[in-house]
Amino acid sequence: MIEAPPPILAEGLRWTYRGATRPALDGLHFRLDGGQVLLVLGPSGSGKSTLARALAGIVPHALPGAWTGRLSIGADDVPATPPARLGQRVGLVFQDPESQLVMPRVEDEVAFGLENRGWPRPEMLRRVPQALALAGLSGFEQRASRGLSGGEQQRLALAGVLAPLPRLLVFDEPTANLDPPGMQAFFARLGELATRREHTIVVVEHRLEAVLPLADRALLLDEAGRQLAYGPPAEIGPVHAGALERSGGWVPAAWRRPGALPTGGFAARGPSQPVTPSPVPAVDIVAELEGVAVRYGADRDLRTALVGVDLVLRAGERVGLVGPNGSGKSSLLFVLAGARRPSSGAVVVRDASGAPHDPRRLPSTVLPGMVGLAFQDPEIGFVGRTVGEELGPGAGPALVARFGLDGLEGRDPYRLSQGQQRRLSLAALAARNPRLLLLDEPTYGLDRLGSQQVVAFLDEGRVAGQAQLLATHDPRLLPDCDRVVALEAGRVVFEGSSAAFLAAPPFDPPGPWQVSP
Repeated sequence: MIEAPPPILAEGLRWTYRGATRPALDGLHFRLDGGQVLLVLGPSGSGKSTLARALAGIVPHALPGAWTGRLSIGADDVPATPPARLGQRVGLVFQDPESQLVMPRVEDEVAFGLENRGWPRPEMLRRVPQALALAGLSGFEQRASRGLSGGEQQRLALAGVLAPLPRLLVFDEPTANLDPPGMQAFFARLGELATRREHTIVVVEHRLEAVLPLADRALLLDEAGRQLAYGPPAEIGPVHAGALERSGGWVPAAWRRPGALPTGGFAARGPSQPVTPSPVPAVDIVAELEGVAVRYGADRDLRTALVGVDLVLRAGERVGLVGPNGSGKSSLLFVLAGARRPSSGAVVVRDASGAPHDPRRLPSTVLPGMVGLAFQDPEIGFVGRTVGEELGPGAGPALVARFGLDGLEGRDPYRLSQGQQRRLSLAALAARNPRLLLLDEPTYGLDRLGSQQVVAFLDEGRVAGQAQLLATHDPRLLPDCDRVVALEAGRVVFEGSSAAFLAAPPFDPPGPWQVSP
């Protein structure tokens, strides 16, 4: 017999991670009926991901800390319920779909969780295609998991979570790594699941315009992990939009009063201050790509990431690099950073005197001052055991405070929130001040305030002559770029102004690339 979707009850829920100076969640009180959809929103560090972990039992069963109050899923009290029991009832989908994939083929990936739970083979054979159909992947059974697009991988992660029939689905920033068409397709699929009312659904998300119509209830958290409001979105949103804005969180357009908030782009200027024109790019060239191709693997597994790419980056210029998942954006950044050798073509970075260098041959003592790369997943680039070590001796108190990291110098970088990790990776780059700055999804996982701080940081570097290349899926970042370069299937399909790109995205299908209000 299939279990009914469970209600969720929180009463005075408070959780403090071991070593933290304040609670991550501080006194939550709410009840969500079974079969409803809850949207959790708030600024970075407000405890949204911690709540997702608590619902899955990761907190308090796998992470050390102090718990008070109550959180129950149906009749199960989370701290008192064995993790195996919670694992059967709760499905958790993370931000990065690729990190959840373990099997080479699609059908094996979906069957993996069922095998671990001891499902009989005949039941698995029936359930795997059912879960793939629910996730919109019918016919993908024999496809290679790693060969799927980012949106398809996220739907595969969803199918794997749906397969063992959990009644509670928890999504922690599920579209953070997806391009706009992938994001739209994922939420369309989630909307179909919500309509069935067979699951209780909790969604933590920054891209609010797409998910808000699905939500029955909204939980608003402030920067200290306290509950600002809980209730139907249309009732609590307009009332508490100001408090949410002051805490640094994103505010949906439907909740704003006319003229209350700036729209279009991330420029960290008040609504009464016009956006200043982008500076005219300087004539000196900082980096060049000529006929660059990148291929991965060999023989039957050979995959082409870039094909004959030409690109020039100039001092004082900010370029937005866009394209669908798998179009080659990250590969282009890695080639410029010297982290990957091109299969063919030439890559050159120039120092302040104009002398050309192969970035792969620059000494480790010279490269950080020439080229800086921040990964899409900040954890990949961390080398320090603490925030202070990661920042290095060049980071003074003013820089630490500017990126909102004061008081965190002794913390483990891997125990920070996604937004804090992103700010840490940028602060470390700011301390080194490279001539060429390469950022992979610089606003991914950030709240409104954090995104504005990133743009303010970039503005200073651009004025000082830094060349900047920003790979992004976020259309809101493009109005603050001097130029946009679009990739599709490893080829440059557009190069021009952000206005021209946003007016007519050169993709098939075009997808929802317009700037969200």
